[in-house]
Amino acid sequence: MVNAYQDELRRVGRLMTEARRACVLTGAGVSAESGIPTFRGAGGFWKDEQEVRDLATLEGFLRDPKRVWEWYDMRRSQAKLVQPNPGHYALAEWEQQITTRGGEFALITQNIDGLHRAAGSQNVVELHGNIHLARCVNECSEELIPLPEPPLPEHPPKCPKCGGMLRPHVVWFGEPLNPRIIEQATQAAYSAELMLVVGTSAQVYPAAGLPYAARSHGAVIVEINLEPTELTSAAQFAFHGKSGEILPQLLELAKEEGG
Repeated sequence: MVNAYQDELRRVGRLMTEARRACVLTGAGVSAESGIPTFRGAGGFWKDEQEVRDLATLEGFLRDPKRVWEWYDMRRSQAKLVQPNPGHYALAEWEQQITTRGGEFALITQNIDGLHRAAGSQNVVELHGNIHLARCVNECSEELIPLPEPPLPEHPPKCPKCGGMLRPHVVWFGEPLNPRIIEQATQAAYSAELMLVVGTSAQVYPAAGLPYAARSHGAVIVEINLEPTELTSAAQFAFHGKSGEILPQLLELAKEEGG
């Protein structure tokens, strides 16, 4: 299937070589190729809406923090068992190529599993947080605390500053995203010449608005996803297949184009 797009793949490879300001937006599809379950559907994290309210809202956490932390321990254990896939590594290598020649690169992700950092990506903007970090539920500081290997010795863990409960550093349903993180992502989109949108349905805002913001400021948008999305018609290039196959191929073509 990828071969049907060979000419367009080569054109995008050339753009990747030429870009001095690039941005990537990734979603759950990238992690799914490493074996991380998606949130809904067969094999997904959520069985029903009640479980969402119990495990992924601030109200659910305050009602039963021990249960929530035990569930996140399970998720962290799952995340520890998987590895970055070739798509993760291709994005990390592309970042290195751009920054080595003095360019700017930002990887914006909706994923909370830390796989992009594990693959070597440096400038990662984690819109929804990171499952391997915690923060104070009382917001006594903005410090992010790395968590030890699961399971935690106590549920819930305690804040080292105020003694209050720590909560997972993730954005729960009903919570706003961190304005500072949104600003970082928006500025990266505005300044990009080339933006890759990978493994996302392009339906969850504000992340879904970033490609349109980038295009309005002159960026070329490249969609890589298993299936067409609402973004497909607005993207200059759209490749439908596994990102773990398409991204490495684009990187190789970029190397060829760059000599």
